[in-house]
Amino acid sequence: MRFFFEISYNGTRYHGWQNQRNAVGVQQLVEEGLSKIFREKVAITGSGRTDTGVHCAQQFFHVDLEKEFQPEKLIQQLNSFLPADIAIGGVRQVKPDAHARYDARERTYEYHLTTRKNPLLVGRAFYCFKPLDFQIMNQAAELLLGEHDFESFSKVKTDVNHFICDLRSARWNQKADLWVFTITANRFLRGMVRAVVGTLLDVGSGKITVNQFKQIIDGRDRQLAGMNVPAEGLYLVSVKYPNEIFLK
Repeated sequence: MRFFFEISYNGTRYHGWQNQRNAVGVQQLVEEGLSKIFREKVAITGSGRTDTGVHCAQQFFHVDLEKEFQPEKLIQQLNSFLPADIAIGGVRQVKPDAHARYDARERTYEYHLTTRKNPLLVGRAFYCFKPLDFQIMNQAAELLLGEHDFESFSKVKTDVNHFICDLRSARWNQKADLWVFTITANRFLRGMVRAVVGTLLDVGSGKITVNQFKQIIDGRDRQLAGMNVPAEGLYLVSVKYPNEIFLK
């Protein structure tokens, strides 16, 4: 039987989600925990990758399990094996062919930025000391909406068939001492959100104009876009699936 697990984590101590040879990823610790509980090797498949230092409020992974279990008890057991900065939030049975990555219909990220130095936000938000015009940054962000080729904001060496994404929302909003950029799309390219944010900061600081931002989108060249902002401000906050894949 196949199950979807919901997971969240603080990514500060981890080299992203995926298993790696010489570093610890979140996936490794979850697989080790499940393998201890079921006393056999267990492999999981995540809804996507996150880079080193990126945080996650909601992600999913699927796993095939033959032995019966009580969901609440399993969640409690698995959480007891996991460190304090990783948590399992729920588990649901899905159709046998449901896939945590390929069945995802929409993903939402947030980027947290502060314009005031705050030691309590170290590792959780990016401190930008430059004056920023968030109104003009939102004007530029509107140009991202719809279906576009986002090669300008993708890592250069990435194994994808195309760079087309359907962006459904992209906007900066102030929340207390934070400015939060929320972006939703059907899919994201590797490094895309951090490159988009870095280029929007160039707009907000006056380094480039809104029209030049549009030219960067159309240019389909990573060298035209701005820097990748630090990972500490990035959060995967939501992954959505069609209801019909869930059995319970």
